[in-house]
Amino acid sequence: MTTTGTRTDAVGRTGVWLVGARGSVATTAVAGCAAATGGLHPPTGMVTETAPFAFAGLPPLASLVFGGHDTAACPLPKRAETLTVAGVLPHGLASAVAAELRAADAEIRPGGPLPGDTRTEEELISCFAADLTDFRIRLELDRVVVINVASTEPASGGAGLPPSSLYAAAALRAGCPYVNFTPSTGLRHPALADTVAASGLPHAGRDGKTGQTLLRSVLAPMFLQRALTVRAWSGTNLLGGGDGAALADPAAAAAKNAGKERVLADVFGHAPEGEVHIDDVPALGEWKTAWDHIAFEGFLGSRMVLQTTWQGCDSALAAPLVLDLARLTARAHEAALFGPLADLAFYFKDPEGDAPAGLADQYARLVAFAARLGEAR
Repeated sequence: MTTTGTRTDAVGRTGVWLVGARGSVATTAVAGCAAATGGLHPPTGMVTETAPFAFAGLPPLASLVFGGHDTAACPLPKRAETLTVAGVLPHGLASAVAAELRAADAEIRPGGPLPGDTRTEEELISCFAADLTDFRIRLELDRVVVINVASTEPASGGAGLPPSSLYAAAALRAGCPYVNFTPSTGLRHPALADTVAASGLPHAGRDGKTGQTLLRSVLAPMFLQRALTVRAWSGTNLLGGGDGAALADPAAAAAKNAGKERVLADVFGHAPEGEVHIDDVPALGEWKTAWDHIAFEGFLGSRMVLQTTWQGCDSALAAPLVLDLARLTARAHEAALFGPLADLAFYFKDPEGDAPAGLADQYARLVAFAARLGEAR
């Protein structure tokens, strides 16, 4: 299949190392990449496969090689079968891309720390970094991009580095660009600030924008630009699966909600009245429903309400974005860019660097970034 985002002069391969490599998002990304590469399904949802990115010099989908860390033992082919039953993957796809799933699963290494793990933080970081280096050298990869797609961890507040920061530190030590697609701490731990600054590596994050916040980043600028006063903005999320279970922890939910609320504060200059609630509903499985209730005021004090409902499969929404970010970050590394990639704010609830909050402005900046990457070839 011919895709607009594929460069024809590439001969190397790019590693994509997924933290949480046996989870729903990672499995969907690996299966989806294989399906798009093999012409089994179109790359729907992949922004990097649209015309503005055709000449950015991005690594082709066929050049991506997957591996990762995980504490789970369920192999990717079996996980893909489970996602098929759940309606995430189309029937027959798991069998059609079984070879690619097995190849990726063979490159997954044990994560940590596991219960009873006696290794120090330094030992864990060294072990994870060694896995990354081995992956790159053994498979003769041009570079490896590390992307955190693991379950949300509670907001960091205790002593020591949380798991997400251990993986992030390992990425820097191995010389790998890093993307945090989760609300977890990752590179933002204060103890890593000097290491990040000295790394000379591009990095992006935090918390992928796939549903409710995506819609907020469109609607909030609309109210501002039309000079309508938002009096209150409340939201509720119902979700199941691994995310639902993880976010049942109030501390993890607080980390998630911080990103959801940031877009409103950034657009309006203050946080409107209202909160976001997250409820774990196991019966929903891999699907989620998000409601927003927006109370606003118009001309002569007229009080009005806008309500929205978003229903979707988070893994299917997230996976193409993960593939986009892998390609864009790898190209940024190839172009010798370093530091926070604020131009990738389009993909995140809580983006790095100085970036606009509205989706339209973020998209314009992303397209301009793609053009600069093309010029740097």
